[in-house]
Amino acid sequence: MVELKKVSKSFANVQAVNNLSFTAREGEIFGLLGPNGAGKSTTIRMILGIYLPDSGTIYFNGKRLVEKDKNRIGYLPEERGLYKRLKVNDALLYMAELKGKKRKETQPRIDYLLEELDLLSWKERKVEELSKGMSQKIQFISTIAHDPEIIFLDEPFSGLDPVSSDQLLDLILALKKEGKTVILSTHIMDQAERLCDRILLINRGCEVLSGSLEEIKAQYGRRTIKVEFDGDGDFISSLPQAASVRSYPRWAEIDLKPGIDSNELLSILMERVSIQRFELSAPTLHSIFIREIGNPEDKGGEPDA
Repeated sequence: MVELKKVSKSFANVQAVNNLSFTAREGEIFGLLGPNGAGKSTTIRMILGIYLPDSGTIYFNGKRLVEKDKNRIGYLPEERGLYKRLKVNDALLYMAELKGKKRKETQPRIDYLLEELDLLSWKERKVEELSKGMSQKIQFISTIAHDPEIIFLDEPFSGLDPVSSDQLLDLILALKKEGKTVILSTHIMDQAERLCDRILLINRGCEVLSGSLEEIKAQYGRRTIKVEFDGDGDFISSLPQAASVRSYPRWAEIDLKPGIDSNELLSILMERVSIQRFELSAPTLHSIFIREIGNPEDKGGEPDA
């Protein structure tokens, strides 16, 4: 279990993290979410002891983190790096040895993880021969090869194709079933929604919202419309009744503004297009993110603080 109480950190005149509190429990996937520059990486680095907080306290299983605890932690940083001239297997064994594990006890787990990620045939190849996606998966294996209790994953899906992303997702869910504490830091809301039990959404170092996905979706209510239609739907994105719109060919997701009745929207749409499906649904985590923070792609993006 990891617990933060009123933790803050600044660099020069920049407040990277401001009075954050949360608990990541044993056997759950906790999402530390936010746009680039929100303070996610800084928060993780404080938990790991890489940075010292200016104020607040951080606990690891109810106690302050000490050096020996670090062998029970796995950390996948956003900035990747492997020993390129080593063979894949040797690189993974070496990383596990740094965490106090002997080769004999680690090898079976490494073989299992390589097989799960379709990389067993690359075991004796040099790291420098791997593609970018393969290197990403090897880096993930190096994070969990020593069988840590608490695992920090900073943007683990970056650079992966859909098949590799699904393989990684399955392994992360398996870690949860093993009783691990997984803290996932990402700005990709679709992946977070598939994985996380509870989340903390932060922006500019401050909490925006927190809780279980069910609690958060209930808080925002069923204000999202999914509509399928025939005809020209270009006008939908500029409807004054919509807080935000995600448009696709022949269908759209529309977040209603407060006070707008869904029947009002239906009447307007029926005047312009032929409706095939019109239904209220719970908001996605992505739509909640957009509503609270805006579209991160529109903000350019400084590297995460």
